[in-house]
Amino acid sequence: MPEFLRGEQLKTYLGKTVEIHIDRPIGYVHKKEKYSLVYPINYGYIPGVLGGDGEELDVYLLGLDKPVEVYKAKIIAIVYRQNDVEDKLVAAPENYSFTKEEIEKAISFQEQYYDSEVEVLL
Repeated sequence: MPEFLRGEQLKTYLGKTVEIHIDRPIGYVHKKEKYSLVYPINYGYIPGVLGGDGEELDVYLLGLDKPVEVYKAKIIAIVYRQNDVEDKLVAAPENYSFTKEEIEKAISFQEQYYDSEVEVLL
């Protein structure tokens, strides 16, 4: 996928409610080559929708305090990664809202390793 289409593709999801399949629930440990990530939030993907890496589009799910397997939530932000092949979506339960700063803090456990920028649904 050409890089310039990534952001435009993702903008169509802002404000929409989607079903997210969680493959890295709260507490999941992802072992990397030089470190391990412990997921403080649920993280998954939208089935059948491909992201910039050719795999299903990843979504951070905020606003829950327990692990879930599948969840319908509203897309509230996009995370643009300048130094990666894919961008991410951020979702939350209906009627939940988060500031840009709250989102950045919640996803920093992973985004600290990337040059990323968050665009929030207004």
